[in-house]
Formats: sequence, structure tokens, C-alpha cells
Amino acid sequence: MGVSNDPALPVPVPASGSSSPVPDSPFRPEPGDRDLAPQFVLPLVVRIERAAPPARTDALETAARAVLVMLGDERSTGDGAWARAVRDWQDARIRKVVRRARGAEWRRAEALPGITVGGRTAEVRVFPPVPLDGWPKDLARLQVSGTDLDDPEPPAAAGPAVPVLWMNPGLDMSAGKAMAQAGHGAQLAWWELDDAARSAWREAGYPLAVRTAEPARWPGLTTSGLPVVRDAGFTEIAPGSCTVVADHPALRR
Repeated sequence: MGVSNDPALPVPVPASGSSSPVPDSPFRPEPGDRDLAPQFVLPLVVRIERAAPPARTDALETAARAVLVMLGDERSTGDGAWARAVRDWQDARIRKVVRRARGAEWRRAEALPGITVGGRTAEVRVFPPVPLDGWPKDLARLQVSGTDLDDPEPPAAAGPAVPVLWMNPGLDMSAGKAMAQAGHGAQLAWWELDDAARSAWREAGYPLAVRTAEPARWPGLTTSGLPVVRDAGFTEIAPGSCTVVADHPALRR
């Protein structure tokens, strides 16, 4: 597993008014001013070569770590090159879109400013947020559908000290949709942690696991006080569906 950091490059971001964050989480039910703000999206591209596609769970975990790497990167905070884009994105609806690439498509994606995160079998490149209708052409032409991946064997149980993103056992999602939801869960956990816990997670390399909850356990997870992702319903599943519970040890009560 690894992270490839590009040198800081300028990213054009259109003016969008105030960059001061709204006080509530974009995943909570009350929309507030988030729907009035210009909408941005966090692009993620998963490498899927015909001869060697990644395992599904590893792709989900790698996408979640990629989101954390973007949030924790110095270019995304303060006066960093990506900070304005990240602030504007987080002030509105938190959208993530996963596209797939292989061969020359992947090489073109790698040439754009971003960060490549590697798992055991998966590679995911995350890019600074872009306007909803302003994707770079080399990303806009990539396919969203077709990210159907499998696990060659069931993933092992996660250890008690490992943060776990629990997926809803009652929802059938494509790999791309599930990768975006895992990213949402990781981001919710990140927001809820204090600075010390964030630093410890970052220094450890953002270890985490993505697992599907047992059906009998799912209701208890959603009412446990842990962060819960509720999907906006733009694709695949009904609005308001609980998709992921972010179970970080530092957030357990």
C-alpha cells in the first residue's frame, strides 16, 4: 500500500462567494445554505485493467483512504493550492464520483494534479474538487458505470483497533457507488475526530477496513451514535438510505 504525491500545481477554481464553512455537516438532514452554494464534486478514478482488476473490498478501502489522504494533505488546508476548492466543496453537498480508467486513460489521469493511493490490488487517484459541471476533459470522458468488482475470497475480520466502515447489508450497490459511500464514511469519521486522533490516524497511514455488517447488527450500528452516511439519492438507491456507519475506535461510546 502506498501514496504517490505530485508536486503542488495550481488548480483553477471559479469564484464562489464566501469560503466560510457552514456549521452543520453536509450529511445531516437539514440542508441549510448548502443547496444554495455552488456545487462541487470530488473526483476519484480507480484503475481497472482488463487482465488484473482489483478486488472489490480493496478498491473500497483504497478509495476511502484516498479521501482521507486528500483531506489531510497540506495542500488542502490553510493557504494550500487546493484549499479553496476543498473548502468550497465542503461548504456545499459533499459529492464524490468514481470513474474507471485503464491503459492510456489512466496515464492521462495520472498527469493531472492529484494523489494516487495504492492498496494491495487497487490503485485510486483522487483529485482536488471541481465544479459539478466543470470536470477536466480527461476525467469527464471516463466511464462511471462498469465498476463491477468481486472479492476472490471473503475478507478477514477486522481487528478491534482498526477503524471499520460498515456497509448496509440490505443495499445492492455497484463497486463505484460503494467506493463513493466508503469515502463518505471515512470523511464523516475524520470530521468527528479531534486533532490528536486525526494526527494519529494520519501518521499510521490511515488504516481502515470496509466490511458488510451482519443484518442483525445493522440496526444497532445505525443507532449507536457513530457517524452514519445518509445518501442523497442521486444514483442507484433511494434518498435518505443509510449506507455506511463509520466505526472509528476513538468515536466509540
